[in-house]
Amino acid sequence: MHITEKIKNPIIAITGSSGAGTSSVMTSFMHIFSRLKLVANTIEGDSMHKYNRADMKKRIAEEEAKGNNHFSHFGPDANILGELANTFRTYKETGTAKRRYYIHNDEEGKIHGSPSGTFTPWSEMPESDLLFYEGLHGGFVNDKVNVAENVDLLIGVVPIINLEWVQKIHRDKNARGYSTEAVTDTILRRMPDYISHICPQFSKTDINFQRIPTVDTSNPFIA
Repeated sequence: MHITEKIKNPIIAITGSSGAGTSSVMTSFMHIFSRLKLVANTIEGDSMHKYNRADMKKRIAEEEAKGNNHFSHFGPDANILGELANTFRTYKETGTAKRRYYIHNDEEGKIHGSPSGTFTPWSEMPESDLLFYEGLHGGFVNDKVNVAENVDLLIGVVPIINLEWVQKIHRDKNARGYSTEAVTDTILRRMPDYISHICPQFSKTDINFQRIPTVDTSNPFIA
């Protein structure tokens, strides 16, 4: 029996840090959905950031001027997690909801018709068998927001930390044009939010994929 016959408007969420490999897991699920002839609407976690690329740089500079060197996308203040929770709740109740996309590069910009570093307008999702989320906060819960409560299957992707850094550095340098130094700075800035807001989600998941490297990752910053 299909998942859609057991649960009304099911939601699957893949959650993990930047560079953890959530996108690869998402691709695997898309193959599964295709084999089962299931239509899935997807939500990318980056679409729930609060600021576009230019505004995020300004906000980081403002926080650093105040002495806060750890303002990052990992924390709730840089995201619209209430909107994410409402999106899950609306989809659960109605089978549809609104979404938007964050444009990472010029190639995506050509597809969606928006400049790199910006968001597309919000639009209604088409009909689907399920909703699939991939990003940083699929299992996020605090005293104000509960994203996880409407997720039917929550999966964490948790490689050992050096492997996660290797993957992030490789992706951000090759796909997004950042220097190793810039990526390292981002990793350091995000560390408190990683500990406070990303790791706790892995205690709420139904399944955790813990990825192990097959090569030497002792120094991820030269890999």
